[in-house]
Amino acid sequence: MSGIVQEPWLAAENGNASMTAKGSSRELRGRTAHSLSSSSLRKKSDLRVIQKVPYKGLKDFLSNIQEVILGTKLAILFPAIPAAIIGTYCGFSQPWIFGLSLLGLTPLAERVSFLTEQLAFYTGPTLGGLLNATCGNATELIIAILALTNHKVAVVKYSLLGSILSNLLLVLGTSLFCGGIANLRREQRFDRKQADVNFFLLLMGLLCHLLPMLFGYVGNGETSADLIADMSLSLSRASSIVMLISYIAYLVFQLWTHRQLFDAQDQEDEYNDDVEEETAVIGFWSGFVWLVGMTLVIALLSEYVVGTIEEASESWGLSVSFISIILLPIVGNAAEHAGAIIFAFKNKLDISLGVALGSATQIGLFVVPLTIIVAWILGINMDLNFNLLETGSLALSIIITAFTLQDGTSHYMKGLVLLLCYIIIAICFFVDKLPQKQPNVIHLGHQAMKNIAAAVGEGVFSS
Repeated sequence: MSGIVQEPWLAAENGNASMTAKGSSRELRGRTAHSLSSSSLRKKSDLRVIQKVPYKGLKDFLSNIQEVILGTKLAILFPAIPAAIIGTYCGFSQPWIFGLSLLGLTPLAERVSFLTEQLAFYTGPTLGGLLNATCGNATELIIAILALTNHKVAVVKYSLLGSILSNLLLVLGTSLFCGGIANLRREQRFDRKQADVNFFLLLMGLLCHLLPMLFGYVGNGETSADLIADMSLSLSRASSIVMLISYIAYLVFQLWTHRQLFDAQDQEDEYNDDVEEETAVIGFWSGFVWLVGMTLVIALLSEYVVGTIEEASESWGLSVSFISIILLPIVGNAAEHAGAIIFAFKNKLDISLGVALGSATQIGLFVVPLTIIVAWILGINMDLNFNLLETGSLALSIIITAFTLQDGTSHYMKGLVLLLCYIIIAICFFVDKLPQKQPNVIHLGHQAMKNIAAAVGEGVFSS
């Protein structure tokens, strides 16, 4: 594909940008795990027929369609996008629109990753890595913000929690399991340094979730629920600012000071692909326009998802918590998840770990606190208290995954345990039929236990 950038019609579009792209391709030999994961689902395009088109404008347009729309193995899902839009205006049932919108988001998420990588060829590795890190979880961020504007705070919390859980348990577990099965006769190893950094940050984010929840356990019987809620909200907003600062520091650490820890290094084995040899296949401005357009389409489909999730829940007999925590992350990140599993098959666990842990860290320390700040700006009271069941699931997932990766080696049994943990959590939210909004249930229940304990204590001492 390197010859594509040198075509006269593409060079005319970008001026001297093609020379910049070729220079950047040498700088991008150490690409991030996220971009390498997405590249595993791409197809090489044959532009020989398109190059015979005599009209330059039509040639440019057709080549962009070939690279952007048809250049992925997930192109078969693109018809779901117009189907969802048409269904909205033709009176399709809400569950159908919800399902079609979810399917349409799958290739769009992979294409956004492709377009940010294309832009990185022109902007250089550092700015390109920053762009990739910012847009890596654009789908989750857009869904969260749109749900906020509809005052669906529970859906926001559930979907973000589900993204973290799916990356830590489902993606990583499937990668380790499949990699272990495919490489039974040799030991799989990976670099622990990157994983350690991610777990330190995830544990810090967990602390920011635990403290607002614990406010409900430190109040006495005279403490009003409004005061506890106000304390939790204030702490959450301050903690969100700290989390964003830590994420900025993480980007500096990842992209500048310790870049060598996060560059995806190829392990020598019989699966020797040429992902490092890629160069830009579309121009800078073409990539920018496509990126903006696809982001707008993601926003449109996300609006459909947010608006139809309750109807889909009632029609399918599934709770909103199960759909948000389990189904949304699985479908929305399917392309990225598949890429991580493919590289695990090829015994490249550093890339698989970089995808799973990197995405979990980005959701936990960037998307979650950013939604708190956005809710603050919109005048919506959203805190970091995800309730006891959700926060406990997050805490145990982080701890189990950290123990799984502590020795720098892997086998299929580790992946199987992570997968089974994810299945248990999925079953838990499948049987959970509690109403979404019960902000003080935990506090009242704990307060009742404290009153019982106090009554027993008084009885003992009086006797």
